[in-house]
Amino acid sequence: MKPILICCSLLAASAALAAPGQDRPQDYAWSVPVQVPAGAGIVQLSLPREVYLHASSASLADLRLFDADGKRLAYAIGAPPAQSATQRTNIPARIFPVTGAPATDDGLQGIDIRTADDGRLLSVSTRAGTAAATAALQALILDLGKQGQDKRIAALRFTPPARTDNYSAQVLLEASDDLKQWDAIGTTTLNWLSNSDTQTLANDSIAFAPRAFRYARLSWQAGEPLAFAAITAQAVSETDIAVPRASVVLQGAPGKQANEWRYATPLAIPADSIALQLTQTNTVLPVTLGVYRQNSYVPRHRLHLRQQARPAQGAYFDPLLSTTFYRIGLDGKERISGDLAMPVTQTGEWVLQTSTEQPLAAGDAPALRLGWTPATVVFLASGKPPYQLAFGNSNAAAVAQPLSQVAPGFKADELLALKMASAGPLQTNASADAPPRVTKDGAPWRLAALWAALLLGVAVLGFFAWRLLTQMKEEQGSTDKQEH
Repeated sequence: MKPILICCSLLAASAALAAPGQDRPQDYAWSVPVQVPAGAGIVQLSLPREVYLHASSASLADLRLFDADGKRLAYAIGAPPAQSATQRTNIPARIFPVTGAPATDDGLQGIDIRTADDGRLLSVSTRAGTAAATAALQALILDLGKQGQDKRIAALRFTPPARTDNYSAQVLLEASDDLKQWDAIGTTTLNWLSNSDTQTLANDSIAFAPRAFRYARLSWQAGEPLAFAAITAQAVSETDIAVPRASVVLQGAPGKQANEWRYATPLAIPADSIALQLTQTNTVLPVTLGVYRQNSYVPRHRLHLRQQARPAQGAYFDPLLSTTFYRIGLDGKERISGDLAMPVTQTGEWVLQTSTEQPLAAGDAPALRLGWTPATVVFLASGKPPYQLAFGNSNAAAVAQPLSQVAPGFKADELLALKMASAGPLQTNASADAPPRVTKDGAPWRLAALWAALLLGVAVLGFFAWRLLTQMKEEQGSTDKQEH
């Protein structure tokens, strides 16, 4: 019974170590104030640069959001959504009426069309001897010019003649690039309704799936044809909006070798670009960038193709990329190598090894610039403002939730349209303990203590089982002697 009680006590102690305590703002070494737009419920925040420089977890497990009363807010974290901006351009169409001859699927029967060498439509006329005597409007041929071929057209807007009070008609729109083959792209009912107060209710446009075309043909399926005063095509284009970027410049320190420089790096930075800031003009510097790893470490991916030889024990240099950085003067200007894109890499230290014959002097050591895309936090602005974003606690466990739980029922376009919160300057929490070393898992002490307690419990249990077995054997031996 005694061994069982001891083991239970140890397991209870380990559970207490593993259980996270009540989060408080003062448990975190740093924070930034967060301002939320008025009336906003669900908001998004691009993580400030300071979070990555001072967080105590590579995975940002120590990230917390608090309201004014110290209540923790639920949040989700992820990559910023890709966004684009729609630009609309109006293209005036040149209008050519078709009279006397109805339009057909194979083209325009009894119609002569003249075009310039550049495709510009010059005239549309009825051939002699056809039913042109009636001179009734049958259709309209539109020339959108070269812009129509280069842009994606999404709609046509019609302007009726002056003093058009009440009009309604169903029209068919066809498109072509050669005035021979026509594709039907949309149909609608155009109408203008005016009342005694000269107010007009109008449906004056036809919309369709965006496509490029130069010529269009408008015909009537119901209602009287109308010679419009103007027809305008609306072209649309999508432009990707660049997501926010962050960067940090690190100063190097001499490494283990004469041609080596080491750069201490905040582990939370998910670097996806790298560059060197050279101090001297007219410098060409071939380098190898990598990290020191323990021999037992096997990387998931490698940027280089050549497998490096490893020592039997200890650390080895793992080269991640080899390239040449430069800074060259040319005609009073400088040509400087830019940032080099790379797979996301998180490490506590970058190592630079040069390939020059002469080692760099201390004053010529280049600075290392890392760039990354900050994550976006989506949270419910509940509780009492002002809010604060806290970080810097290596014992904190991850509390981020799935986006579907933070913003349930929100569609993708609604999430893109969420209002943006803004972060203020970095603040140090004087009441917090000194910030511990950045770790990969965010809670190394608690995890190590848990395993130690569990292993100790197993050892104690094994010891008492051995003692019990020994006692049983001794008692069995004494019984056998008494029987003989």
